[in-house]
Amino acid sequence: MKKAEPRREDESIVYKYALSSVSAVVSETVTYPLDLTKTRLMIQGEITMSGSTVSYSNRGMFKILHGIVTEEGFFKLWQGVSPALYRHIVYTGCRMNMYEVLRDRVFIKNDDGTFALWKGVIVGSMSGAFGQLVASPTDLIKVNMQMEGRRRLEGKPARIKSCSHAFRMILAESGVRGLWRGWIPNVQRAALVNMGDLVTYDTVKRQLLIKTDLPDNYIVHALSSACSGMVAAIMCTPADVVKTRVMNQPLVNGKPAVYKGSIDCLLKTLNQEGFLALYKGFFPTYCRMAPWSLTFWIVYEELRKVTGHSSF
Repeated sequence: MKKAEPRREDESIVYKYALSSVSAVVSETVTYPLDLTKTRLMIQGEITMSGSTVSYSNRGMFKILHGIVTEEGFFKLWQGVSPALYRHIVYTGCRMNMYEVLRDRVFIKNDDGTFALWKGVIVGSMSGAFGQLVASPTDLIKVNMQMEGRRRLEGKPARIKSCSHAFRMILAESGVRGLWRGWIPNVQRAALVNMGDLVTYDTVKRQLLIKTDLPDNYIVHALSSACSGMVAAIMCTPADVVKTRVMNQPLVNGKPAVYKGSIDCLLKTLNQEGFLALYKGFFPTYCRMAPWSLTFWIVYEELRKVTGHSSF
């Protein structure tokens, strides 16, 4: 039997980009309804400049899920999924490959395969920030599309008909720069998520392989992803609340009407609603991140194995 020729480095990077993107699309599709629920929770109770609230309802996670199905329709649970999938094709592919390249070629792993925590924090943050900066327009469109069903039920006029319509509308209102509205909290959030996700997964996995007799298989991947999902949710929820509110705010003459920026949003949220408002949506965030992380890492590691790549 002819032995397979090793892939060139550039070809391997392209393969890994494709594998990580496919894994992310699978995970995003499965867990997307929880992302929609999380977004609705974060907007709930938000106070506008006039003193009124964006939403007067005070529903919990399960009531919001039930309400979407009964009031808007079952398939509205995937409202805004198109830009979410586009986002992950760009975002996940960038962050995963950048982390691995920086870890293996620039900062260099230890001889035993471990990666120093301080190096992981730097590399994870940089990778997440870069990936999200590139993918930020798709996230902006996703957040706006997710809120459409709620707006219609509250008697407000529809703003967005489709992904392409949202794109054209943002361009018409604010120009190309408007596509990056909210990019600062978006990038901050992504840096925190990846610091929690990639670093925790990488660290826990290496420690399990070194300190236990477990082989490098789906059991180790599942245990590592469970830890990474929890840490990522704790670190990112406050930034996610700020990001969602900055992105969802209305515009007046092409300018934000409620918040001047992420710091202004953070301070107003703290002053008007208290510290716990920064953790609105934490439970669905974790409920989504846990299965998302589990699905992604197991699928990704298995795809790497069957395509002849080494374990992450």
